[in-house]
Amino acid sequence: MIEQEFRRMDEAVRACERCELHRKRTQAVFGMGNPFSELMVIGEGPGEEEDRQGLPFVGKSGQLLDRILAAGGFSRNENVYIANIVKCRPPDNREPSPEERSACFPYLEEQIRMIRPSIIILLGSTALKGLLDPDGKITRVRGKWQMWNDIWVMPTYHPSALLRNPELKKDTWEDIKEVVRKYRELVDPKHLAERPI
Repeated sequence: MIEQEFRRMDEAVRACERCELHRKRTQAVFGMGNPFSELMVIGEGPGEEEDRQGLPFVGKSGQLLDRILAAGGFSRNENVYIANIVKCRPPDNREPSPEERSACFPYLEEQIRMIRPSIIILLGSTALKGLLDPDGKITRVRGKWQMWNDIWVMPTYHPSALLRNPELKKDTWEDIKEVVRKYRELVDPKHLAERPI
């Protein structure tokens, strides 16, 4: 049932023309992972490689994200679902406008409704602005639990920020440790992380 709903919505996203981003996309990027996951990761939007492949987080940022998740004992194929605030690549990888975020938000909202995660990780400022607070600053709220529609939300840095500034990796690891603790509390008390928590 949920797989059929996801296929239907994926088709709608691929045909979407709600904002100007559709004009220059190669393809829309719906999301990927286990739709029955208790953990959802939300990023900004597709980059060049994601636009080409039609999958989220497959470039350098995606490879780093996979390593970060693995350190916490998570995998996009097993216990994580990954999506973005916008489904089409903004030109030159610019930040999506409020109008673009708003046009795309119903798709993300529906994804969250279908997945019903216990925990959401928000990656970066755009994800924070798109889901929680249009004026939010990631440097102020990262590492602090938020609530959205009765779902625990952990804002942290986007992997691309870590590639630009490796100093941020320490903070991000602290945030992931918090996610692991909350996952053990809400989902699986025996969840094992790859690195000690």
